[in-house]
Amino acid sequence: MSSDEVVLIVGSGGRAYREYLLRGAASRRPVWLLNGTEPGWQRDWIAGASVVPLLDEVRLIPDAEGLRAAAAEVARQRPVAGVLTYDETIVMATARIAEDLGLPGLTVSGADRCRNKHLCRRTLTAGGLPQPRFALAHTLAEARRAADEVGYPLVVKPRGMGASIGVVRVPGPESLDAAFAVSEKTSHEGAPAYEGGVILEEYLEGHEISVDGAFCHGDYQPFCVGHKRVGLAPYFEETGHVVVAADPLLTDPELTKMLTEAHRLLGLGSGLTHTEVMFTSRGPAIVEVNARLGGDLIPYLGLLATGVDPGRVAVDVATGQWPAVRADRESRAPVTGIRFGYPPEDCVVGEITLPAPGQVPGLLEAGALASPGERLLLPPGGYISRYAYVICGAGDEAACDARLAEAIGQVSLRGDPLPG
Repeated sequence: MSSDEVVLIVGSGGRAYREYLLRGAASRRPVWLLNGTEPGWQRDWIAGASVVPLLDEVRLIPDAEGLRAAAAEVARQRPVAGVLTYDETIVMATARIAEDLGLPGLTVSGADRCRNKHLCRRTLTAGGLPQPRFALAHTLAEARRAADEVGYPLVVKPRGMGASIGVVRVPGPESLDAAFAVSEKTSHEGAPAYEGGVILEEYLEGHEISVDGAFCHGDYQPFCVGHKRVGLAPYFEETGHVVVAADPLLTDPELTKMLTEAHRLLGLGSGLTHTEVMFTSRGPAIVEVNARLGGDLIPYLGLLATGVDPGRVAVDVATGQWPAVRADRESRAPVTGIRFGYPPEDCVVGEITLPAPGQVPGLLEAGALASPGERLLLPPGGYISRYAYVICGAGDEAACDARLAEAIGQVSLRGDPLPG
C-alpha cells in the first residue's frame, strides 16, 4: 500500500447517522471525501476532500458526470485503492466510478437492480427465490386490476424509494385509491429514473429482520442482523431496531444460502448490502436488497454489540479484500437497540430534553435529531420525522425493548402543533 493511497467515499451523510462509518473507514485506510460542501466535522477523519455537487441543481438527480470527473481528477493526483458510498441516492454514480477506475465494487447493472424495486423483485422471482406476489401499476385503473390479482391485504410502495417512504398497507379495496395516491406521489420525490409506477405486493405477515452483509469474490457473509420495530400504521415507519450479538441467524445456513443466491442473481459484483427479510408461516422471503449499508444506525448497533466495525468492513470490501467480520462478544452489550421519538402530531420543534447517563438502566446514548424551528410532518405529509433517539444495552431482547421504552419516555419534546 502506497503512503498516499486513498479510498474514495462519495457523500458523507449527516453526522448523527453516519460519522461512525467515516471514523471506522479512516481507521483502516486514508479517506478522500467527495462531498457537496466543504468538510467540517468530517475533517477529523479524512486525508482530503473534493467539493463537488452531489445533485444536479436543475434536475435534482445525482450529478453522476460531475462525480466521475472529480474522482478521475483525484486518481490523477494519487493512487486510489477503492470507492464506496453509504448513500442510497448515489450508489449508481459510485458504481460507475468503480467501473471507470477499474476498482472492485458494485456493478452498475447490479446497483440498478437494487434501486429499481420492481426489477429486483422480477429478478429474484425468476431465479426461484421466495417472493410475495406482486404487480406494477402506473395508473389507478391498473392498480385496481392488479390488486384483484395480488389479493388483499396488500402493500403499495414506490419503485425507487428507501426507508419505507411511501409504503402503505392496504387492508381492502376501500383503502386502495388513497394508498395508491400516496405511493404514486412519493415516487416522484426520488430519482427521476425510478419515478412513476407503484408496486403492489402481497402483504407478508411475520417477523421482519434486516441483514447487513459483505459480498466479495462471489461469497456472502452476514455480520449484523437487526430486528425491526415499526409503527404509525398503515405506514411502515421504522421506529426502532434491536441487534443481538449472538444471533443464531448470523450462522443460519439456509438464510445465508438464500442471501448468497440473491446477490448472485442480482449480479452485484462486490460491496456491502442491506437486505430485508420477512419470516412468514411459509418461511423466509426477501423484501428488498439495498446496495449499501443499512441506515438508522443499525450497523452501529452491531458495532456496539459485537465489535465488528462496519466502516472497516466497507473499506476492505471496496479494496477487494475479504473482511474480518468475526464478532467480539466478550466486552460488549450482548443486545443493543435503538428507539426513535416521533411527535404525536405535526409540529414545529421547540425544545428537546434528553435523559442523562445513568437516568435509565442500560442507556448508552441519547441524541436530538431535530432543531428548534424545524417542522416535523407525520405520514403521509412527511416521513422519518424523528426528534430524538435513545440507544440501550441489555441481556436479552425483551429487557432491551423495555429499557428503550423507558428511555424514550424520558425524552421530552416541546413544540407548537401545525394546523391542518
